[in-house]
Amino acid sequence: MTGPAATTAPRPTGTAPGAGHRPAPWVRTRLRATPLAALLTAVLTLGTVFLATAFPRVLDRAADHGLRDFLRDRGTVATSMYASAALAGGAKTLDDDAALLAAHVGPTLAVAPGGLVYGARSGKSRSLTDPGLARPEGVDPQMGLLYVQGLREHTTLAEGRWPDAPKGVAAPVPIALVRDAATTLGIHLGDMLNTGETLDGEAPHKAEVVGILNANDRNDPYWAELSCPVQACLDFTRGKQTYAYWRLTGLVDGSALDAVQSWQTGAQDFWRIPVDVDRLRADRLDRTDRELAAYLTGNTANALANATSRSGLQITSPLPDLLDKATARQQAAAPLAAIGPAGLAGVGLVVLGLAAALAGDRRSAELRLLQARGGSRAGVVGRLLGEGVVTVLLPAVLAGLLALWLLPSPRWGGAVLAGTAVALFSLLTLPVRAARLWSRPRGGSGRRRLAGELAVLALTVAAVAEVRRRGVAPAGTGVDPLLVAAPLLLALTGGLLLARLQPLLLGAFARIATRRPGAIGFLGLARAARGSTEGARPSVLPLIALLLAVTTAGFGSTVLGAVDTERTHAARLTVGGDASVVVPIGVPVSEGFAEAAAKLPGVRASARIWADTEVFVIDGNGSTRVFAVVADPVAYAEISRSLGRGAFDAAALSGGTGGADAPVPALVSTALARKLGPGATHRLRLPNGGELLTSTAATVDGTPALQGDDRLFVVLPAGPAVALAPELGRANIWLATGSVDQDRLRSLVREQIATEAQRATAFPTAAGEGNDGLPPGYSVRTSAAVSAALAADPLQSAAARLFWTAVLGAGTLALLAVLLTLVRAAPERTALLARLRTMGLRPRQGLTLILIETLPQTLVAAVGGGLVAVAAVALLGPAFDLSVLVGADIAPGLPVAVPPVLLPTVGLAALVSAGVVAEALIAGRRQIATELRAGDQR
Repeated sequence: MTGPAATTAPRPTGTAPGAGHRPAPWVRTRLRATPLAALLTAVLTLGTVFLATAFPRVLDRAADHGLRDFLRDRGTVATSMYASAALAGGAKTLDDDAALLAAHVGPTLAVAPGGLVYGARSGKSRSLTDPGLARPEGVDPQMGLLYVQGLREHTTLAEGRWPDAPKGVAAPVPIALVRDAATTLGIHLGDMLNTGETLDGEAPHKAEVVGILNANDRNDPYWAELSCPVQACLDFTRGKQTYAYWRLTGLVDGSALDAVQSWQTGAQDFWRIPVDVDRLRADRLDRTDRELAAYLTGNTANALANATSRSGLQITSPLPDLLDKATARQQAAAPLAAIGPAGLAGVGLVVLGLAAALAGDRRSAELRLLQARGGSRAGVVGRLLGEGVVTVLLPAVLAGLLALWLLPSPRWGGAVLAGTAVALFSLLTLPVRAARLWSRPRGGSGRRRLAGELAVLALTVAAVAEVRRRGVAPAGTGVDPLLVAAPLLLALTGGLLLARLQPLLLGAFARIATRRPGAIGFLGLARAARGSTEGARPSVLPLIALLLAVTTAGFGSTVLGAVDTERTHAARLTVGGDASVVVPIGVPVSEGFAEAAAKLPGVRASARIWADTEVFVIDGNGSTRVFAVVADPVAYAEISRSLGRGAFDAAALSGGTGGADAPVPALVSTALARKLGPGATHRLRLPNGGELLTSTAATVDGTPALQGDDRLFVVLPAGPAVALAPELGRANIWLATGSVDQDRLRSLVREQIATEAQRATAFPTAAGEGNDGLPPGYSVRTSAAVSAALAADPLQSAAARLFWTAVLGAGTLALLAVLLTLVRAAPERTALLARLRTMGLRPRQGLTLILIETLPQTLVAAVGGGLVAVAAVALLGPAFDLSVLVGADIAPGLPVAVPPVLLPTVGLAALVSAGVVAEALIAGRRQIATELRAGDQR
């Protein structure tokens, strides 16, 4: 390649040609000539490559953390494998078999450190017949025996001794009890506990309490699934009669396994093998599933049965179902997690292309001069690649290493591939554009542009039609690329369409401006319209970049808003309103409590409800079991209307007070009405054996007190129903709507219902406590708390954070695209303003002219992006199923909503507009003053 001509200084006499003259290196010369452009290119490459490398790592880390948090929240019980076999051998055999079971766990199913729990337990419990033991309703307490390895590390001896059994001594069985359980039942150190005969005539057994223990940590996972080892449990049995009784466990030593065997039939050895969830990886779930299946029922299970010599060894685990749910959650969150980065990638590529286009325009004169002086295509492209090594490759390598270091993850292939692709795109764009200068110009550029736009339109139509036809990709296939690409294709199509329409719109506004006084508005709009159709059309790229950012933000924001709305609705349906109180059978919700609860701040409507499942509808075809609800019609109708489930007219349940022979009006579910067939009058058989005559007043699809729609249920008015059957007035549910504080409601339940019930039944408060100080069987829930629990999903939170981070990055890049265009057009605009200043243009008018010329494109792109986002929701919404993201089953589909689109649209438009205004204010006056001093040198 020949370089530009230069004037050569005279050579000293006697020197050879070329001696003492060395041409300056091309790369160093070019970088020194335009240091600011080189610096901006390096910074742009650094940022885009860092984002391209970082986002795959963020996705991987979010998937792993979401999986681990999901499993960790389920607790040790749900993330363990359970092995059991008939009791055989002693404690040494248990130890050896535990080592074998742990050793056969595969690499992806590592055992949690220190989490292996094993031992032996009696098959069933025995009744304790000793007088003086606590019997809430006169029923004997039940006790089983348990040996668990590691007892001395998890308890402290408070009284007596450890329950060592002298060899050869079979009775009485030495046991130890945790102090809380012993206190609850009134058992003391040294007591002899006697059991009665079993139903099969087995002889009574005796157990001696030789030790009282204190549990080091009652919430330690060590005690999970061990059948009440640290406290007595209050159980309820319901048959013909409901009664409560205590159940506890006696702890024995490994030397007393014979006593465990003889205590009751069905004694078992057991092993709980907790999986180390911190070593699970989201990308290896398929491998983990296969390994788990082999351990539970496959080759590994057979090998363990042979190794332990236990032919009846059974291994079960809740993990397969949990891993299936985790996979479904990841696949449900994947589109939302991918839409944001995909939009960011699209905007980033547009910005890189725009930067290359502007650099090509800036250096076009230089490149054509080199071409005219004989420069070859390969020589010029090689020198441009040499520049790129410094301005692109070095920053790209630095950005990639920085992303890999700051975001550690076991997977690096996708991140390196994405970063390399962006770096190569940034490196090759300018050389490829320069190489086109050596190609023969071809006509028909307008036809080629039209053909390309029609191709994009056809691809978009095909993608949208396919997504609507088949919906989301089936489970197990990962992220649906078509579903992620469809919004971007719609945005690209919208951008191309706006690029066609924008000159027409701005031209129309310019013609309108001619009718108004002053030339500033017309001149600015005319230049804006003409700037959209200039030769290389670099101004189309910032339009597409901004439209991609707005469309991505609006579409993803709609998804997030729909998830929040549906989650709130699902929580209300789950609770049966905004607050609910459920008490055990036999413990009524008093009118005094209902009145006090109705006065709590935020309560709008409330109702006492009697509900039971032991009710049967008697007709000519037999009996049908139904869910019966008895409530005040007016209050219950208001709750139903507010909830949107089973709304009815309270007047439909009026009447029914004509005596025992008059039927009580009832709401009947649609499913029950279909099952019963024609006939408006039926008999209800109540749990106590009484009967009630009812007549069908109306049918509804659902009711607040029952989850799920189209179930078999009957709703009766409280007045006539209680008058004929007084037991129906013992309400066991309280429902309310409004903003109810859960803590205050729980305190009221504890004070007015639970305490009275405990006094009436002599239940000890401390021993019978469940969650939040309430006894077992009591439940206090609010829709706000349930919604917060559904939203407390780390995978959903990570997907939302990633999306908004991508939206912010896309908005920033879109702003950069607009600013690059403004900076490139600044010299021409400055020259025009300088000329106009000599003709009397005031500085404020000059700034106004700049804003009128530059802002319309931003506003048109923002409005167009919002419209495209709404169109994307309308076209692609039916393909979305938000059930997993919501945390409850909901109808598929994504509703169209304007507010979720409006907020990011206005935000991004304001951000870019602020950047445009700032550029005009900061650079405008300085450039105009410089131009006025230097004159027009073009």
